[in-house]
Amino acid sequence: MPIFEYKCNACGNEFEELVFDRDECPPCPKCQSTDTGKLMSAVRSKVGGFRPDSGGDSGPAAPSAPSSGCAGCSGGNCSSCG
Repeated sequence: MPIFEYKCNACGNEFEELVFDRDECPPCPKCQSTDTGKLMSAVRSKVGGFRPDSGGDSGPAAPSAPSSGCAGCSGGNCSSCG
């Protein structure tokens, strides 16, 4: 069940709402107007691993890719690296 961001066209209030139907536009919680529309949201995701600049110890660092003279891939394990 995704949380979508909406904006009320009547009062300008921006709000988030958990919705079951993608096409549903809920009423504004501030003014109760049904003249609302979905906003485009930025997507964020987190993948496990340690980032040295994060300031925390969240686990081991991601393995570094081996260096290879092959221009066809970055890992050195493709058929063109022979």
